[in-house]
Amino acid sequence: MKRLMLSLLLLAVAAPVLFAQQTLNVYTIMPEKYATKVFAAFTADTGIKVNFIRLSSGEALARIVAEKKNPQVDALWGGPADTYEAGILEGVFEQYKPREADAIPAKFRSAQNYWIGIGVIPLCFMSNAKFLKDKGLQPPTSWNDLLHPAYKGALQMADARTSGTATERIYTLVKIFGENEAFAYQKKLHQNIQLYTKSGAGGAMPIATGQAASGVFYIVDALDIQQQGYDVVISYPKEGVTYGVEAAGILKGARNLELAKKLMDWASSKRLGDVMMAEKINYIPTRPDVKVSNPALDMTQVKLIDTDIAWKGKNREAFVERFVNEVIQQ
Repeated sequence: MKRLMLSLLLLAVAAPVLFAQQTLNVYTIMPEKYATKVFAAFTADTGIKVNFIRLSSGEALARIVAEKKNPQVDALWGGPADTYEAGILEGVFEQYKPREADAIPAKFRSAQNYWIGIGVIPLCFMSNAKFLKDKGLQPPTSWNDLLHPAYKGALQMADARTSGTATERIYTLVKIFGENEAFAYQKKLHQNIQLYTKSGAGGAMPIATGQAASGVFYIVDALDIQQQGYDVVISYPKEGVTYGVEAAGILKGARNLELAKKLMDWASSKRLGDVMMAEKINYIPTRPDVKVSNPALDMTQVKLIDTDIAWKGKNREAFVERFVNEVIQQ
């Protein structure tokens, strides 16, 4: 009886520890409504609970760097891979090669195994259909179309100080026009801006409801608005767009390292892509063996500009600084 009582006592003491070991703490840049569905599937598959806080990419990077000596979470989920590359330079990510990493093309994962790509999201234009009709405009098919006087004070798009969508916009413009010309273009575009939003999707609903006319978004956010039934038009510039690679990675010093590795293993599997397609989360899966169900994700007619992710990460801070100094504060 004494042995039984002792065993029960030890079990009672150990139970909270065991429970705690099955909980993973994460910062997510992926929008909350998507992250909730993805993590629910992960929990169903593994039994590991995920506690998460949603942040924009700029906020997430700043917080992770600030917490570098005492990490408060185990992993970062979602957000453009250049955020991770910038974090690598700060020494905040742990190297780990997920179990099925080799099934993902090399351009969609870190060569040094600091992050794994979970989805591809090109930039696009999204416009309010009624605005276009009232102004007698066609959907924009060139970056220069957004400079039209009809858009004065009517564009909403993300702020590069906080949003990965915005830094992606800068990368595209630099690749198309060259660096100095890209910032000269943004100075002109600034005259038509109604509001720079904190998050990449922040301007989507105002455009959907007619409070704004048009903007630049990742395709996942534009399609989400369209799926909700709003009359918006998605178009692409003839000059081309770059695309974000949504990523996931483990933080150096993660308190629940083994659980974080399980999340990365799951992220590298076909299962994640299947979940995203089933839940209508419109990332283009990085695994080529995932069947894409939405024809709007067919990019064969879109000029996609391949851009080195390490280049993005290296130049991110400098480009944001130029955006602030030459565009916002002009």
